[in-house]
Amino acid sequence: MKDVLRDRTAALCLAGVLVSGFGTSAMWLTAGIWVKSLTGSDSLAALTVFAMWAPVLVGPALGALADRMPGKPLLIRVNLAMAALLAALPLAGAAHRVPLLFAVLVLYGVSGVLLDAAESSLVAQTVDARLLGDFNGLRTTANEGMKLLAPLAGAGLFARFGGEVVVLLDAVTFALAALLLTRIRVRASAPAATAWRRGDLAAGLRVLRGSAVLRPLVLAGAVTMLLAGLNGAVIYAVVDEGLGHSPTYTGVLYAAQGAGSVAVGLLAGPLLRRMPERVFAAAGIALFAVTVGARALPCDAVALAASAAIGVGLPCVLIAAMTAVQRETPAPVLGRTAATAGSLMTAPNAVSLALGAGLVAVADVRVLLPLAGAAGLLTAAVLVTGRWGWLTGTPTDPLPSSPDA
Repeated sequence: MKDVLRDRTAALCLAGVLVSGFGTSAMWLTAGIWVKSLTGSDSLAALTVFAMWAPVLVGPALGALADRMPGKPLLIRVNLAMAALLAALPLAGAAHRVPLLFAVLVLYGVSGVLLDAAESSLVAQTVDARLLGDFNGLRTTANEGMKLLAPLAGAGLFARFGGEVVVLLDAVTFALAALLLTRIRVRASAPAATAWRRGDLAAGLRVLRGSAVLRPLVLAGAVTMLLAGLNGAVIYAVVDEGLGHSPTYTGVLYAAQGAGSVAVGLLAGPLLRRMPERVFAAAGIALFAVTVGARALPCDAVALAASAAIGVGLPCVLIAAMTAVQRETPAPVLGRTAATAGSLMTAPNAVSLALGAGLVAVADVRVLLPLAGAAGLLTAAVLVTGRWGWLTGTPTDPLPSSPDA
């Protein structure tokens, strides 16, 4: 951790994530509450989350855009643009407030993909490769830490002052993040401008498919996030039918999960230096799988422990995959590759949230959760043995004996 914080670029990027992450986490909850209060519609309130997730589906195109601009200027411009958009939203009249809010949320999702792609490229070019695992772990800690604090702060501000104040707070955090990023010193040369070529959008996918290191990690991440979406979809049934609590108890379980994610972020860097990324990812998937299955047990203590363990296990494959992407991908296509990997690993989560909502209506969670756990254990076993050829049609290199192999 000390080495990461001594690195000027890494420290400033983490500070930006911390500051803007507070505003983002507050806005994520407040947007739904605001739409519900303005329209009375549960469906429209739920769509606020989808609006922020939807741009992930065009991640490769946004990653291609990120590859065509130097990382630092893009990060600053996107943060400033979001600050301006959010600051202007309270000026809209009541009749146009909800449509404009949804438009801003879609642009919010676009900015998230661009910021992640640009940050991955900038960090990979300026931060010591030995610190990439530490950086990504600490980034997870910063994000999850804000998710524990900011939603409560946002809900409190909304209840006391209204949605406009939360939006303005979010605008200020974007502006502060842009200010922090201006202090980054970039020695790497800017990418050369090139003509747009057919096939540019698929460059990231070609890199992932052609890499024996990246392909299994991203595939395992996609499967794991599919299972995570199912796990998230049945959480209310677990709380109600299994534990006999009111829906508000879900917040307690999510807090425990967030605490687990904060902890694993601090441990990820040291662990990735001591074991291959596939082993680190597979261990996390296995822990996630076992504890998802354990949620079927009607016991509060087990549910709390399982939630914390899910928080520890679930981020491991994502941290390992993005660290490998930053290390293995050539700089000219790093933005596209990072955005494509992010899309492939996060889109299944959104899909399975919808599928899980349907499944929980017709199947017992005491059956669904053990089945999801078994699928997770199979994923971990296939990943650690390197036997992905049956799915991809291409052989995977055997697991190296050490991280330096």
